[in-house]
Amino acid sequence: MDSDAQARSWLAERAARLALPSTDLLRDAVYRRLWLSILISSFGAQVTMLAIPLTAAVLLHATPSQMGYLTAMELLPFALFSLPAGVWLDRVRKLPVYISGELLVAGTLATVPLAWMLGWLGLPYMYFVAFVIGCVVVCAGTAAQIVLTQIVPRSRLVEAHARNALASSAADVAGPGLAGALIRLVGAPAALLADAFMLLASVTILRKLPVVEPPLEGAPAPFGGALKAGLRFVRHTHLLVVMALLVGAWQLCHHAAMVVQILFATRELGLNERQVGLCYIGVGLGTVAGSAFGNRISRRLGVGPTLLLGFAICGAGWLQLAFAPANAWGVASFVGMLTCFGFGAVLMFINFLALRQAVTPVPLLGRMTSTMRWLILLPALPGALLGGTLGEHLGLRWSLAAAGAGALLLALVGLRWTMLRGLRVLPEPAPH
Repeated sequence: MDSDAQARSWLAERAARLALPSTDLLRDAVYRRLWLSILISSFGAQVTMLAIPLTAAVLLHATPSQMGYLTAMELLPFALFSLPAGVWLDRVRKLPVYISGELLVAGTLATVPLAWMLGWLGLPYMYFVAFVIGCVVVCAGTAAQIVLTQIVPRSRLVEAHARNALASSAADVAGPGLAGALIRLVGAPAALLADAFMLLASVTILRKLPVVEPPLEGAPAPFGGALKAGLRFVRHTHLLVVMALLVGAWQLCHHAAMVVQILFATRELGLNERQVGLCYIGVGLGTVAGSAFGNRISRRLGVGPTLLLGFAICGAGWLQLAFAPANAWGVASFVGMLTCFGFGAVLMFINFLALRQAVTPVPLLGRMTSTMRWLILLPALPGALLGGTLGEHLGLRWSLAAAGAGALLLALVGLRWTMLRGLRVLPEPAPH
Protein backbone atom coordinates (compact mmCIF):
# COMPACT_ATOMS: atom_id res chain seq x y z
CA MET A 1 0.00 0.00 0.00
CA ASP A 2 2.87 2.34 0.75
CA SER A 3 4.32 1.75 -2.71
CA ASP A 4 0.88 2.39 -4.30
CA ALA A 5 0.54 5.62 -2.37
CA GLN A 6 4.02 6.71 -3.43
CA ALA A 7 3.20 5.91 -7.06
CA ARG A 8 -0.03 7.93 -6.89
CA SER A 9 1.81 10.80 -5.23
CA TRP A 10 4.48 10.73 -7.94
CA LEU A 11 1.86 10.72 -10.71
CA ALA A 12 -0.03 13.58 -9.07
CA GLU A 13 3.19 15.59 -8.78
CA ARG A 14 4.04 14.99 -12.44
CA ALA A 15 0.52 15.96 -13.53
CA ALA A 16 0.74 19.16 -11.50
CA ARG A 17 3.99 20.06 -13.20
CA LEU A 18 2.51 19.44 -16.66
CA ALA A 19 -0.75 21.28 -15.92
CA LEU A 20 -1.20 24.80 -17.19
CA PRO A 21 -0.88 27.59 -14.61
CA SER A 22 -4.23 28.79 -13.30
CA THR A 23 -3.75 32.16 -15.05
CA ASP A 24 -2.80 30.72 -18.46
CA LEU A 25 -4.94 31.98 -21.34
CA LEU A 26 -5.47 28.42 -22.56
CA ARG A 27 -7.52 27.81 -19.41
CA ASP A 28 -10.20 29.98 -21.02
CA ALA A 29 -12.48 27.69 -23.08
CA VAL A 30 -13.35 30.33 -25.70
CA TYR A 31 -9.74 31.35 -26.31
CA ARG A 32 -8.74 27.68 -26.36
CA ARG A 33 -11.13 27.02 -29.25
CA LEU A 34 -9.76 30.00 -31.18
CA TRP A 35 -6.20 28.82 -30.50
CA LEU A 36 -7.03 25.29 -31.71
CA SER A 37 -8.50 26.63 -34.97
CA ILE A 38 -5.32 28.68 -35.51
CA LEU A 39 -3.21 25.58 -34.88
CA ILE A 40 -5.11 23.49 -37.45
CA SER A 41 -5.26 26.17 -40.14
CA SER A 42 -1.55 26.87 -39.62
CA PHE A 43 -0.69 23.28 -40.54
CA GLY A 44 -2.64 23.70 -43.77
CA ALA A 45 -0.96 27.04 -44.44
CA GLN A 46 2.41 25.27 -44.46
CA VAL A 47 1.31 23.34 -47.53
CA THR A 48 0.11 26.48 -49.33
CA MET A 49 3.22 28.45 -48.36
CA LEU A 50 5.37 25.90 -50.21
CA ALA A 51 2.98 24.55 -52.84
CA ILE A 52 2.08 27.85 -54.54
CA PRO A 53 5.66 29.12 -55.14
CA LEU A 54 6.91 25.59 -55.94
CA THR A 55 4.12 25.20 -58.51
CA ALA A 56 5.25 28.45 -60.11
CA ALA A 57 9.01 27.84 -59.86
CA VAL A 58 9.27 24.11 -60.62
CA LEU A 59 6.13 23.12 -62.55
CA LEU A 60 5.56 26.36 -64.48
CA HIS A 61 9.25 27.46 -64.67
CA ALA A 62 8.61 31.02 -63.50
CA THR A 63 11.36 33.64 -63.81
CA PRO A 64 12.35 35.80 -60.80
CA SER A 65 10.23 38.65 -62.19
CA GLN A 66 7.22 36.32 -62.53
CA MET A 67 7.70 35.18 -58.94
CA GLY A 68 7.58 38.87 -58.01
CA TYR A 69 4.34 39.29 -59.95
CA LEU A 70 2.84 36.26 -58.14
CA THR A 71 3.56 37.80 -54.75
CA ALA A 72 2.42 41.22 -55.96
CA MET A 73 -0.97 39.80 -56.97
CA GLU A 74 -1.50 38.56 -53.41
CA LEU A 75 -0.57 42.01 -52.08
CA LEU A 76 -2.61 44.07 -54.56
CA PRO A 77 -5.92 43.64 -52.65
CA PHE A 78 -4.37 45.36 -49.65
CA ALA A 79 -3.75 48.47 -51.73
CA LEU A 80 -7.22 48.35 -53.31
CA PHE A 81 -9.56 47.24 -50.53
CA SER A 82 -7.99 47.65 -47.08
CA LEU A 83 -9.47 51.07 -46.27
CA PRO A 84 -13.09 50.41 -47.28
CA ALA A 85 -12.88 46.95 -45.69
CA GLY A 86 -12.02 48.56 -42.36
CA VAL A 87 -15.09 50.81 -42.45
CA TRP A 88 -17.28 47.86 -43.37
CA LEU A 89 -15.86 45.67 -40.58
CA ASP A 90 -16.67 48.31 -37.96
CA ARG A 91 -20.35 47.92 -38.97
CA VAL A 92 -20.71 44.10 -39.06
CA ARG A 93 -20.06 41.08 -36.87
CA LYS A 94 -16.46 39.96 -37.29
CA LEU A 95 -16.69 36.22 -36.62
CA PRO A 96 -18.93 35.43 -39.65
CA VAL A 97 -16.49 37.36 -41.88
CA TYR A 98 -13.59 35.32 -40.45
CA ILE A 99 -15.40 32.03 -41.07
CA SER A 100 -16.58 32.96 -44.58
CA GLY A 101 -13.04 33.92 -45.54
CA GLU A 102 -11.65 30.53 -44.52
CA LEU A 103 -14.37 28.80 -46.54
CA LEU A 104 -13.58 30.89 -49.64
CA VAL A 105 -9.85 30.14 -49.43
CA ALA A 106 -10.59 26.42 -49.06
CA GLY A 107 -12.76 26.47 -52.18
CA THR A 108 -10.23 28.46 -54.20
CA LEU A 109 -7.34 26.15 -53.30
CA ALA A 110 -9.41 23.14 -54.29
CA THR A 111 -9.69 24.50 -57.85
CA VAL A 112 -5.91 24.38 -58.43
CA PRO A 113 -5.57 20.57 -58.71
CA LEU A 114 -8.70 20.54 -60.88
CA ALA A 115 -7.17 23.10 -63.25
CA TRP A 116 -3.96 21.05 -63.28
CA MET A 117 -5.82 17.85 -64.21
CA LEU A 118 -7.72 19.65 -67.00
CA GLY A 119 -4.57 21.25 -68.42
CA TRP A 120 -5.65 24.80 -67.60
CA LEU A 121 -3.03 25.54 -64.98
CA GLY A 122 -0.63 28.33 -65.88
CA LEU A 123 0.87 31.41 -64.30
CA PRO A 124 -2.21 33.60 -65.08
CA TYR A 125 -4.37 31.14 -63.10
CA MET A 126 -1.87 31.18 -60.22
CA TYR A 127 -2.02 34.99 -60.27
CA PHE A 128 -5.81 34.73 -59.93
CA VAL A 129 -5.54 32.32 -56.98
CA ALA A 130 -3.03 34.64 -55.26
CA PHE A 131 -5.35 37.62 -55.80
CA VAL A 132 -8.35 35.79 -54.28
CA ILE A 133 -6.29 34.75 -51.25
CA GLY A 134 -5.14 38.35 -50.83
CA CYS A 135 -8.74 39.60 -50.95
CA VAL A 136 -9.74 37.15 -48.22
CA VAL A 137 -6.79 38.08 -46.02
CA VAL A 138 -7.73 41.77 -46.32
CA CYS A 139 -11.19 41.17 -44.85
CA ALA A 140 -11.10 37.89 -42.92
CA GLY A 141 -7.55 38.43 -41.65
CA THR A 142 -8.49 41.80 -40.21
CA ALA A 143 -11.67 40.33 -38.71
CA ALA A 144 -9.63 37.56 -37.06
CA GLN A 145 -7.39 40.10 -35.33
CA ILE A 146 -10.43 41.97 -33.98
CA VAL A 147 -12.07 38.72 -32.78
CA LEU A 148 -9.00 38.19 -30.60
CA THR A 149 -9.56 41.57 -28.88
CA GLN A 150 -13.17 40.53 -28.17
CA ILE A 151 -11.96 37.43 -26.33
CA VAL A 152 -8.76 38.56 -24.58
CA PRO A 153 -8.36 41.58 -22.22
CA ARG A 154 -6.19 44.34 -23.66
CA SER A 155 -3.63 43.97 -20.89
CA ARG A 156 -2.92 40.40 -22.09
CA LEU A 157 -2.69 41.06 -25.83
CA VAL A 158 1.09 40.50 -26.02
CA GLU A 159 0.62 37.18 -24.22
CA ALA A 160 -2.26 36.25 -26.56
CA HIS A 161 -0.28 37.07 -29.70
CA ALA A 162 2.64 35.07 -28.32
CA ARG A 163 0.28 32.11 -27.68
CA ASN A 164 -1.08 32.42 -31.21
CA ALA A 165 2.45 32.51 -32.56
CA LEU A 166 3.15 29.35 -30.56
CA ALA A 167 0.25 27.62 -32.33
CA SER A 168 1.66 28.72 -35.66
CA SER A 169 5.18 27.73 -34.68
CA ALA A 170 4.10 24.20 -33.80
CA ALA A 171 2.90 23.93 -37.40
CA ASP A 172 6.09 25.63 -38.59
CA VAL A 173 8.19 22.86 -37.01
CA ALA A 174 6.25 19.79 -38.09
CA GLY A 175 4.46 21.23 -41.12
CA PRO A 176 7.18 22.02 -43.69
CA GLY A 177 8.75 18.55 -43.67
CA LEU A 178 5.34 16.90 -44.02
CA ALA A 179 4.29 19.45 -46.64
CA GLY A 180 7.47 18.94 -48.64
CA ALA A 181 7.04 15.16 -48.56
CA LEU A 182 3.38 15.48 -49.59
CA ILE A 183 4.26 17.83 -52.46
CA ARG A 184 7.00 15.45 -53.59
CA LEU A 185 4.54 12.52 -53.46
CA VAL A 186 1.41 13.93 -55.14
CA GLY A 187 2.63 17.16 -56.73
CA ALA A 188 2.32 20.74 -55.52
CA PRO A 189 -1.15 21.45 -57.00
CA ALA A 190 -2.79 18.33 -55.52
CA ALA A 191 -1.16 18.97 -52.14
CA LEU A 192 -3.25 22.14 -51.79
CA LEU A 193 -6.26 19.93 -51.05
CA ALA A 194 -4.70 19.26 -47.63
CA ASP A 195 -4.93 22.94 -46.75
CA ALA A 196 -8.53 23.06 -48.00
CA PHE A 197 -9.54 20.21 -45.68
CA MET A 198 -7.74 21.76 -42.70
CA LEU A 199 -9.48 25.08 -43.29
CA LEU A 200 -12.80 23.24 -43.20
CA ALA A 201 -11.80 21.70 -39.87
CA SER A 202 -10.91 25.16 -38.55
CA VAL A 203 -14.31 26.50 -39.64
CA THR A 204 -16.02 23.66 -37.75
CA ILE A 205 -14.28 24.77 -34.55
CA LEU A 206 -15.01 28.47 -35.09
CA ARG A 207 -18.73 28.03 -35.78
CA LYS A 208 -20.86 29.33 -32.89
CA LEU A 209 -17.83 30.59 -30.99
CA PRO A 210 -19.38 32.65 -28.16
CA VAL A 211 -17.95 36.07 -29.00
CA VAL A 212 -19.55 39.18 -27.52
CA GLU A 213 -19.73 41.97 -30.10
CA PRO A 214 -19.90 45.45 -28.51
CA PRO A 215 -22.99 47.33 -29.72
CA LEU A 216 -22.60 50.13 -32.23
CA GLU A 217 -22.75 53.61 -30.70
CA GLY A 218 -25.68 55.30 -32.45
CA ALA A 219 -26.36 55.27 -36.17
CA PRO A 220 -23.39 54.49 -38.42
CA ALA A 221 -21.66 57.54 -39.85
CA PRO A 222 -21.69 57.99 -43.64
CA PHE A 223 -19.24 55.60 -45.29
CA GLY A 224 -16.88 58.30 -46.56
CA GLY A 225 -16.87 60.11 -43.23
CA ALA A 226 -16.17 56.90 -41.32
CA LEU A 227 -13.28 56.08 -43.64
CA LYS A 228 -11.79 59.54 -43.11
CA ALA A 229 -12.22 59.18 -39.33
CA GLY A 230 -10.08 56.02 -39.36
CA LEU A 231 -7.38 57.69 -41.45
CA ARG A 232 -7.51 60.76 -39.22
CA PHE A 233 -7.11 58.68 -36.07
CA VAL A 234 -4.03 56.91 -37.42
CA ARG A 235 -2.53 60.15 -38.75
CA HIS A 236 -2.96 61.90 -35.39
CA THR A 237 -1.60 59.00 -33.32
CA HIS A 238 2.17 59.46 -33.49
CA LEU A 239 2.98 55.90 -32.39
CA LEU A 240 0.88 54.42 -35.21
CA VAL A 241 2.53 56.69 -37.80
CA VAL A 242 6.03 55.71 -36.68
CA MET A 243 5.20 52.01 -36.67
CA ALA A 244 3.51 52.24 -40.07
CA LEU A 245 6.66 53.78 -41.57
CA LEU A 246 9.08 51.33 -39.99
CA VAL A 247 7.07 48.13 -40.41
CA GLY A 248 6.10 49.17 -43.95
CA ALA A 249 9.78 49.55 -44.85
CA TRP A 250 10.47 46.16 -43.24
CA GLN A 251 7.73 44.63 -45.39
CA LEU A 252 9.48 46.01 -48.48
CA CYS A 253 12.69 44.26 -47.40
CA HIS A 254 10.85 41.07 -46.44
CA HIS A 255 9.09 40.70 -49.78
CA ALA A 256 12.22 41.54 -51.76
CA ALA A 257 13.87 38.55 -50.07
CA MET A 258 10.82 36.29 -50.04
CA VAL A 259 10.22 36.25 -53.79
CA VAL A 260 13.68 34.77 -54.43
CA GLN A 261 13.94 32.32 -51.51
CA ILE A 262 12.42 29.32 -53.30
CA LEU A 263 14.38 30.12 -56.46
CA PHE A 264 17.61 30.34 -54.43
CA ALA A 265 16.90 26.98 -52.79
CA THR A 266 15.98 25.14 -56.00
CA ARG A 267 18.35 26.79 -58.50
CA GLU A 268 21.37 27.92 -56.49
CA LEU A 269 21.42 25.12 -53.90
CA GLY A 270 19.80 22.42 -56.09
CA LEU A 271 17.23 21.29 -53.51
CA ASN A 272 14.10 19.30 -54.41
CA GLU A 273 10.62 19.85 -52.97
CA ARG A 274 11.07 17.53 -49.99
CA GLN A 275 14.46 19.04 -49.12
CA VAL A 276 13.03 22.56 -49.34
CA GLY A 277 10.25 21.49 -46.98
CA LEU A 278 12.75 20.10 -44.49
CA CYS A 279 14.75 23.34 -44.63
CA TYR A 280 11.61 25.33 -43.81
CA ILE A 281 11.53 23.59 -40.44
CA GLY A 282 14.04 26.33 -39.62
CA VAL A 283 11.16 28.83 -39.66
CA GLY A 284 9.40 26.66 -37.09
CA LEU A 285 12.42 26.52 -34.83
CA GLY A 286 12.65 30.29 -34.94
CA THR A 287 8.96 30.87 -34.29
CA VAL A 288 8.94 28.38 -31.42
CA ALA A 289 11.81 30.27 -29.80
CA GLY A 290 10.12 33.61 -30.48
CA SER A 291 6.78 32.40 -29.12
CA ALA A 292 8.33 30.82 -26.04
CA PHE A 293 10.58 33.74 -25.11
CA GLY A 294 8.95 36.71 -26.88
CA ASN A 295 6.75 37.77 -23.97
CA ARG A 296 9.68 37.41 -21.55
CA ILE A 297 12.00 39.40 -23.84
CA SER A 298 9.35 42.12 -24.18
CA ARG A 299 9.02 42.40 -20.40
CA ARG A 300 12.80 42.66 -20.01
CA LEU A 301 13.69 44.95 -22.93
CA GLY A 302 10.36 46.69 -23.45
CA VAL A 303 7.84 46.33 -26.27
CA GLY A 304 9.45 48.97 -28.50
CA PRO A 305 13.07 47.75 -28.35
CA THR A 306 11.91 44.14 -28.84
CA LEU A 307 10.07 45.13 -32.01
CA LEU A 308 13.28 46.71 -33.35
CA LEU A 309 15.31 43.67 -32.32
CA GLY A 310 13.05 41.63 -34.62
CA PHE A 311 14.05 43.85 -37.57
CA ALA A 312 17.74 43.30 -36.87
CA ILE A 313 17.50 39.52 -36.53
CA CYS A 314 15.62 39.17 -39.83
CA GLY A 315 18.10 41.46 -41.58
CA ALA A 316 21.10 39.50 -40.32
CA GLY A 317 19.58 36.28 -41.65
CA TRP A 318 18.95 37.64 -45.16
CA LEU A 319 22.37 39.31 -45.37
CA GLN A 320 24.40 36.24 -44.40
CA LEU A 321 22.57 34.10 -46.98
CA ALA A 322 23.56 36.53 -49.73
CA PHE A 323 27.18 35.48 -49.21
CA ALA A 324 26.61 31.75 -48.62
CA PRO A 325 28.40 29.21 -50.87
CA ALA A 326 26.38 26.88 -53.13
CA ASN A 327 27.20 23.73 -51.14
CA ALA A 328 26.26 22.04 -47.86
CA TRP A 329 27.29 25.18 -45.96
CA GLY A 330 24.92 27.13 -48.16
CA VAL A 331 22.09 24.80 -47.20
CA ALA A 332 22.94 25.35 -43.53
CA SER A 333 22.96 29.10 -44.21
CA PHE A 334 19.53 28.83 -45.86
CA VAL A 335 18.15 27.06 -42.77
CA GLY A 336 19.81 29.70 -40.58
CA MET A 337 18.15 32.48 -42.56
CA LEU A 338 14.74 30.85 -42.14
CA THR A 339 15.35 30.42 -38.40
CA CYS A 340 16.34 34.08 -38.04
CA PHE A 341 13.25 35.12 -39.96
CA GLY A 342 10.94 32.99 -37.80
CA PHE A 343 12.41 34.32 -34.55
CA GLY A 344 12.70 37.95 -35.64
CA ALA A 345 9.25 38.14 -37.24
CA VAL A 346 7.57 36.80 -34.10
CA LEU A 347 9.39 39.32 -31.89
CA MET A 348 8.36 42.09 -34.23
CA PHE A 349 4.73 41.17 -34.83
CA ILE A 350 3.60 40.20 -31.32
CA ASN A 351 4.67 43.64 -30.12
CA PHE A 352 3.52 45.54 -33.21
CA LEU A 353 0.03 44.00 -33.08
CA ALA A 354 -0.30 44.48 -29.32
CA LEU A 355 0.86 48.11 -29.50
CA ARG A 356 -1.54 49.12 -32.25
CA GLN A 357 -4.50 47.37 -30.60
CA ALA A 358 -3.71 48.75 -27.13
CA VAL A 359 -3.63 52.36 -28.33
CA THR A 360 -6.91 52.16 -30.30
CA PRO A 361 -10.43 52.66 -28.86
CA VAL A 362 -12.83 49.77 -29.52
CA PRO A 363 -15.10 51.59 -32.04
CA LEU A 364 -12.09 52.26 -34.29
CA LEU A 365 -10.40 48.85 -34.18
CA GLY A 366 -11.62 47.74 -37.60
CA ARG A 367 -10.64 50.97 -39.36
CA MET A 368 -7.32 51.21 -37.53
CA THR A 369 -6.42 47.59 -38.34
CA SER A 370 -7.27 47.94 -42.01
CA THR A 371 -5.57 51.32 -42.29
CA MET A 372 -2.40 50.01 -40.67
CA ARG A 373 -2.40 46.89 -42.82
CA TRP A 374 -2.87 49.10 -45.88
CA LEU A 375 0.00 51.37 -44.88
CA ILE A 376 2.49 48.61 -44.03
CA LEU A 377 1.69 46.46 -47.07
CA LEU A 378 1.73 49.23 -49.67
CA PRO A 379 5.58 49.10 -49.68
CA ALA A 380 5.44 45.28 -49.89
CA LEU A 381 4.09 45.48 -53.46
CA PRO A 382 7.10 47.40 -54.87
CA GLY A 383 9.31 45.28 -52.59
CA ALA A 384 8.16 42.09 -54.32
CA LEU A 385 8.68 43.65 -57.75
CA LEU A 386 12.08 45.03 -56.70
CA GLY A 387 13.22 41.64 -55.42
CA GLY A 388 12.16 39.95 -58.64
CA THR A 389 13.86 42.60 -60.81
CA LEU A 390 17.12 42.51 -58.85
CA GLY A 391 17.09 38.71 -58.90
CA GLU A 392 16.53 38.52 -62.65
CA HIS A 393 18.97 41.22 -63.78
CA LEU A 394 21.71 41.19 -61.09
CA GLY A 395 21.30 37.80 -59.41
CA LEU A 396 19.30 36.28 -56.57
CA ARG A 397 21.96 37.20 -54.01
CA TRP A 398 21.49 40.90 -54.70
CA SER A 399 17.86 40.70 -53.64
CA LEU A 400 18.85 39.02 -50.37
CA ALA A 401 21.69 41.46 -49.70
CA ALA A 402 19.48 44.50 -50.30
CA ALA A 403 16.78 43.12 -47.99
CA GLY A 404 19.26 42.30 -45.22
CA ALA A 405 21.05 45.64 -45.30
CA GLY A 406 17.73 47.50 -45.41
CA ALA A 407 16.31 45.70 -42.36
CA LEU A 408 19.47 46.31 -40.30
CA LEU A 409 19.35 50.00 -41.23
CA LEU A 410 15.70 50.19 -40.13
CA ALA A 411 16.55 48.74 -36.72
CA LEU A 412 19.28 51.37 -36.28
CA VAL A 413 16.98 54.22 -37.37
CA GLY A 414 14.22 53.06 -35.02
CA LEU A 415 16.63 52.76 -32.10
CA ARG A 416 18.30 56.13 -32.62
CA TRP A 417 15.48 58.43 -33.75
CA THR A 418 12.06 57.17 -32.62
CA MET A 419 10.17 56.85 -29.35
CA LEU A 420 10.20 53.04 -29.67
CA ARG A 421 13.58 53.00 -27.94
CA GLY A 422 12.00 54.05 -24.63
CA LEU A 423 8.58 52.38 -25.00
CA ARG A 424 8.60 49.63 -22.38
CA VAL A 425 4.90 48.90 -21.68
CA LEU A 426 1.65 48.98 -23.65
CA PRO A 427 0.09 52.48 -23.74
CA GLU A 428 -3.48 53.44 -22.91
CA PRO A 429 -6.00 53.96 -25.72
CA ALA A 430 -5.64 57.31 -27.48
CA PRO A 431 -8.60 59.73 -27.43
CA HIS A 432 -10.85 59.83 -30.49
